[in-house]
Amino acid sequence: MELDPEEKRVLACLAEKQLTTPAQYPLTLNALTLACNQTTSRDPVVSYDERTVEETVTRAKTNGLARFFHPAHGRSALRYGHTLDEVLGLDTRQLALLTVLMLRGPQTLAELRTRTQRMAEFSSTGEVQSDLEGLARREPPLVMRLDRQPGQKEERYIELLGAPATAGPATEPASSSWATPAPSALLSADGPAAAGPSHDSAPPDRRANDDQLPGAPLAAELADLRLEVVALRRDVDDLRSQLGL
Repeated sequence: MELDPEEKRVLACLAEKQLTTPAQYPLTLNALTLACNQTTSRDPVVSYDERTVEETVTRAKTNGLARFFHPAHGRSALRYGHTLDEVLGLDTRQLALLTVLMLRGPQTLAELRTRTQRMAEFSSTGEVQSDLEGLARREPPLVMRLDRQPGQKEERYIELLGAPATAGPATEPASSSWATPAPSALLSADGPAAAGPSHDSAPPDRRANDDQLPGAPLAAELADLRLEVVALRRDVDDLRSQLGL
């Protein structure tokens, strides 16, 4: 299975809403579009219009991954659902893990356990790891464990259903699906860049020298810490949303 970024976002949103708000599932086109464009629990944040979402879910239906629910029982609008669990043979916990990975990118065991709380119950990170390893043993595998990178305290997991999502209504797979951004790019994404020219604006020979500077490992660790702070902020936003604050 090789999903494009729009298909991954649309199908993951359908799965998320099925598990978290079953009373509102299946979703109307408007509700599905709003779910895709949420600014919380999404990485990256996108801005799809209804036409993009409608074309994407129709494409997914053609491939057997979505279904349409025609108006009935007092409902006046066409609604949409997914068939990921049926097609891939997933139980609720496996579907929850795959959904969160599709919506938020690479994550640690602890992050996955926290972020699937409204979808499924895991009593420990060991249970999360056990389910992930089961998905990784599939043929073909559905998830993969990434080696711990310099400056990271824990290993992370990714899903393997297609190219990672990118921000914007029209997306294209990156030339290297799992390339790690340069520390300078990570720093500028979450706050003001440090004074002076960035790595990207420096001449090629300058960039080559910068990679070997003594402070490079520290910059990488700082970038990773910034990402963790962003993830924590999103979790706080999720909790506030759940509490109605």
